Amino acid sequence: MKNLLLLGAGRIGQVHAKNVVARKDARLYGIVDVHRPAAAALAEATGAKVFDSTDAALADPAIDAVLICTSTDTHVEMILKAARAKKPIFCEKPVDLDIGKVNACLAEVGKAGVPLVMGFNRRFDPSFKALRDRIKQGELGELESIKITSRDPQPPPPAYVKVSGGLFRDMMIHDLDMARYLLPEEPTQVFATGSVLVDKAIGEAGDVDTAMVIVKTPSGRLAHIDNSRRAAFGYDQRIEAFGAKGMLQANNPTPTAVVATTTTGRQGDKPFHFFLERYAAAYQAELAHFLGVLAGSEQPLVTGEDGRRALLLADAANESLRTGRMVEVKS
Repeated sequence: MKNLLLLGAGRIGQVHAKNVVARKDARLYGIVDVHRPAAAALAEATGAKVFDSTDAALADPAIDAVLICTSTDTHVEMILKAARAKKPIFCEKPVDLDIGKVNACLAEVGKAGVPLVMGFNRRFDPSFKALRDRIKQGELGELESIKITSRDPQPPPPAYVKVSGGLFRDMMIHDLDMARYLLPEEPTQVFATGSVLVDKAIGEAGDVDTAMVIVKTPSGRLAHIDNSRRAAFGYDQRIEAFGAKGMLQANNPTPTAVVATTTTGRQGDKPFHFFLERYAAAYQAELAHFLGVLAGSEQPLVTGEDGRRALLLADAANESLRTGRMVEVKS
């Protein structure tokens, strides 16, 4: 039984807390949140203990590992506190929005010798994982291109946009990581374009709400990613992989597979409304993997270095959007 400390009792922290409580090999031992009522409410629902501070919690020898679900601007601080306390770490993406801070953070974590698993949960989605496994097994022959579609059901508030790091580092970073996960080699070039078509307030906040990105590998393999902050029909999450022998597709799951066919046509369920429902199984599998890392039966599948490389791609996309040119990815 592993005792886990949860840092952050907001929306994503609650998802992880619920999944921990559902397991028999882990216990939600403690919670820390700057908004103490949120921590207290989640603790009452899960049977966890509320700590006054991260430092106090990490000083408790009963803590086996840490789940970091705080705001992005605190991730580096929380990662380093946990690493210095020699506690294995799971951290929601990204490590940070500044690549210099990421590099320094990961160097210290490496010296501390503790595992760091990043929360790119889409790698654990059953359909996306199956698609990747079949690519690796050679079903498509040589992979030539992939298409990734990711569209939110509605735009976020402008206040969130201002602190999020922008569409490429906040939203598309998941898709950039997925491109790396599926492609057989690291992307080295990025071209991006974007527009404000959904909410002019997003443009006034300095961001785009509609974007397309092409990433290219040294051998010429391509990944096309398209994002929108609005999809009228729900959360749109699809992948297509194309190769010499054919194509693999992972389409939107729906609440049920029932389709009505009548004189007026065919009708079925819309996609799930948002990520909490769409990726519920992925979050569960992600936690199971982290517990496997703690048990020593698995090696981290999504590391801090994966987080660093996804941020490099997002930064390259921002530069490409600004300059209108293809950008070489920094290392």
